[in-house]
Amino acid sequence: MKTKLCLSISSLLLAAGLNAAPLMETTAIHAQPDATAGAIGFLKAGTDPTAAAKITAPDGWMAIELPGPHEAYVRNNDFSKSLDVHPGSAIHLSPKADAPVLATMQEGDKTEITGLRSGWTQIKLYKTVIGYIRIGGVTPGTAPAAVPAPSGPPPAVTAAPVAPVISGSPAAGLPRELLGVLVETRRLLLVGRRPAYAYQLNDADGKRIAFLEVSRVLPTLKMELYVDRFVAVTGVITQTDDWKNLVMDVQTLEAK
Repeated sequence: MKTKLCLSISSLLLAAGLNAAPLMETTAIHAQPDATAGAIGFLKAGTDPTAAAKITAPDGWMAIELPGPHEAYVRNNDFSKSLDVHPGSAIHLSPKADAPVLATMQEGDKTEITGLRSGWTQIKLYKTVIGYIRIGGVTPGTAPAAVPAPSGPPPAVTAAPVAPVISGSPAAGLPRELLGVLVETRRLLLVGRRPAYAYQLNDADGKRIAFLEVSRVLPTLKMELYVDRFVAVTGVITQTDDWKNLVMDVQTLEAK
């Protein structure tokens, strides 16, 4: 899945520092001051970038701040049993090994699980990331050297697609809230197969967010009344033994 990095141009201009002239063309933002590094975002032509404070960039480059949250992906085996991302793990912009690396997980970084994508876990990273743009080694007030725009229409600096909402601490054992459409899993399987979980929660695109364990739900709550409806579910989230799916032990359920 191609993921767009959510960048707010007004937020990028908050840092005090060296100003360059407005960009003449759409300019790639790199994770490192290296033109061969994958682009982690783009700035539109006409943007007046401001250097990130206390960051010294090599000649011809400018460091800028990219405020979070960022939608990104981490390999499933880079998580601890408590669902914390191991420090030093690469955080990618899409669920592919060769996707650009947005950042490296550091002690104290806050993340939030928002889904699973076949061997990868989708997260939100609540952290300001440093990116680098080419300015051609020019001095302030001089037009920067043009950076070739990607082929085809330039990617717009726009809001990222709405992701499944999971609120609460990423630590295991704490209740969180999921928003999505309640679906019966037996309708999705071949005849004769018995699903491990009777229900699951899907996002707006019909992709599974998590299976729902409803054994603790009160009998008075008739689950069938909520099928195919948009609901808010709270409970404790874990992962299946193969780390391929999320499971929520449902505590409360409410139609929205």
